[in-house]
Parts: sequence; structure tokens; C-alpha cells
Amino acid sequence: MNFAILSPEVRWFLISIGAILVLATVIVQALIRLKPGIDLGSLAQRVNSWWVMTGVFTFAMVLSRNISLGFFAFISFLALKEFLSLIPTRRADRRVLFWAYLAIPLQFLWIYLEWYGLFIIFIPVYMFLLLPLRMVMIGQTQGYIRAIGTIHWGLMLTVFCLSHTAFLLILHRVDAPAEVPGVGLVLFLVVMTQFNDVCQFLWGKSLGRSKILPKVSPGKTWTGFLGGVVTTTLAAWQVGPFLTILDAGQSLLAGLIISIGGFIGDVNLSALKRDLQVKDSGSLLPGHGGILDRIDSLTYTSPLFFHFVYWSFHWHTFGTGFGK
Repeated sequence: MNFAILSPEVRWFLISIGAILVLATVIVQALIRLKPGIDLGSLAQRVNSWWVMTGVFTFAMVLSRNISLGFFAFISFLALKEFLSLIPTRRADRRVLFWAYLAIPLQFLWIYLEWYGLFIIFIPVYMFLLLPLRMVMIGQTQGYIRAIGTIHWGLMLTVFCLSHTAFLLILHRVDAPAEVPGVGLVLFLVVMTQFNDVCQFLWGKSLGRSKILPKVSPGKTWTGFLGGVVTTTLAAWQVGPFLTILDAGQSLLAGLIISIGGFIGDVNLSALKRDLQVKDSGSLLPGHGGILDRIDSLTYTSPLFFHFVYWSFHWHTFGTGFGK
């Protein structure tokens, strides 16, 4: 797969994203020159980071399927590493963490093999049973519940949930075996998830008054949440039929799923950071924080959108007999 053979719709969508980034860069640089007394360094950092993230993501999507899968596996690794670095773990748990990290290449191996049956149960069944057993064999009981809960939840969010985005890339329709709509679906999911974050932030900052979860995320308001849901749903309604195999009605529902799921994913990480009393999950992405700060919404939207798409069409996937 390369840019030359992407569908015209996907190419135009990628070009449009580039144009938006160019416009954002021009606006930020103009504001810096016109308003030298205002500190816009953080905003400039955010835009620069968006250039890097968009460039890396685009190249990973258009070069080849295997590179795309490797890219998502690497993101899962970084996210899990960041998650585990935030929460103190016991020295004895280091031997257990090896098996947790080993779950990443195995989970993405099932995707490479298009083995939906094992993909969907490997972490929530086999890894959930294996990790406590390994921990018990070490014999350290103090802090056992906190330790196993931390590792389990980290695997679910950063590996299992995010891997659903990668699985979208390899879906093959039974009624159109030559059609591989994965790139469009992944673009739709990722862009709508990030668009929802921006919309909820802008609506909340401009018109928000009533706090929705003041003890978890004081910046979240009902206006921001509802404004983001409406805006994202309407945007998905327009973009979905153009970019994906979803029709207008399915796109509308997908937008609703993404906007609500994205909000839940965002406040879920906010609760974790507030519990740990940290502002950002890391510093890898200047202006944004860490990997978890950027993919928090995607941890919820990815599995929700995947299963909505998966059960809306007939797909051919190895190892399940589904759709055969």
C-alpha cells in the first residue's frame, strides 16, 4: 500500500488535514508577531507536535500494512510503559511485567494473522489468568491487589483497547473481498476522536459554565460535552459516507459513539492523574504531555467504534468462521 494507490477520498482527506495544519501554523505565527506581549509558546508547541504526529501517522498508514501494524504496536508499548511509570510497582513485579510487555507482540500477531477469535480473548482471558498466577508464584502478597489491578487495567487500556484500531486495517468484506476499507476507517476514527477533543475544549472554554465532573476534571462542562457531541456527530455524518463504507445513518451513529466514548476515555485518564496528583502523563509530546494524554479518548472510542463497524457488516476473518 502506498499513497499512489490510496482511494481518492483518502488522499483528499489527508491533503485537507495538511492544509488545516498549514492554516493553523500561519495563524499562530501571525498571533505571535501581532501580540508579542501574550505568551503563545504552548500553543506553538502544540501545533508543532501536531505536525510531527500527523506526519508519522500518515507515513505509517500509507507505506504498508505491516508498517502500520508495527506502528500501532509501538504506540501500545509506549503507552503501557508510560502507564506503568506513573503508578509505583513493587520490585517483585518486574518479573511479571516481562509477561505484560510480551502480550504486545502476541496481540498484534493475532491481528497480522487476521485471527479475530484469539485477538478478542487473548488479553481479557488468557493474560488476565496468567499474570496473577505468575505473581502468586513469586510469593509476595503485600500490595497484591493493587499490583495486579494496575497491570490488568494498563494492558486493557493501552494494548487491548488500542489494538482494535489496528484490526480495522485488515478487515475484508465478504461481499467485496478485494475491498480493504481499513485506512479510511482508521482515519475516520482517529480524526473524529481528536476533533471531538478539540470541539469539547472550545465549546467548554467559550460558553461553558456548569461543571460536569468537578472533582475529576474541573475544566469539563456540560456545554463543552454537549457541544462536542453535537458538532462531532454532525461532522461524522458528513465525513463518514465520503471517507468510509458507512452510510449517512451509520456515520451519524458512529459520530455519537465516538463523541460520548471519547469524553469517557478523557475523564477516565483525568481520574487516574488526579489520583496520582500529576498534571500530564509524560513529556514526550511538547504542548500535549505524554502519549496517554493524546490517546486517552482513543482507548474508549477504538473498541466501541471497531465493534460497531464489525457487527454492521459481514467480514471475512481467519479463525472464526464469521461471515463464511
